[in-house]
Amino acid sequence: MKKTITVAFCFVMLLLFAGCGKGDISNVKIEYGTSSVYSKEDMDAAIEVIKEQFSSFEGCELHSLSYVSDEECNKAENIEWMNDLRADDSKEIFTQCIAFNSSFRSPKKGGDTWNADEEYTWTWWLARSEDGEWKLMTWGY
Repeated sequence: MKKTITVAFCFVMLLLFAGCGKGDISNVKIEYGTSSVYSKEDMDAAIEVIKEQFSSFEGCELHSLSYVSDEECNKAENIEWMNDLRADDSKEIFTQCIAFNSSFRSPKKGGDTWNADEEYTWTWWLARSEDGEWKLMTWGY
C-alpha cells in the first residue's frame, strides 16, 4: 500500500512540474484579420512556429497574436529585409513574409531579461520561399 501511494504521489508531482519552465501558450487569442494573400492554413503554420519559440520563454504567458496586414507583409523592402536576415550558409531565397503582433506577460518575479509581471508587445516576422515552410526570422519590439 505504501509503495502504491508513493508511486501515485510521484506521478502527481511529475504532472505538476511537467509544464514548469515553459511559456504558456494555452489561452492565446488569435486575430487573423483579412488577407487576400494568406489562407488561414498559411497563418496557422506561421503561428505554430511562433508558439514553438514562445514556449521557450520561461514563465511568460502569451495573450494574443494578430496578423499585421497584407500591405505590410507584401512590401518589397520587407521581403528584401527577410533575405538580408538569412544565415550566411542559406541559399534559400524568400519570396513571402508574414508578421504578427503579440501581447504577452512576463514572469511574476521577472528574471533574465524580463521586468517582473509586465505586459510586452512584440512583432514576429517569418519568411518562406515559394511553397516552403515558415522560418522565424526576427521578433521583439
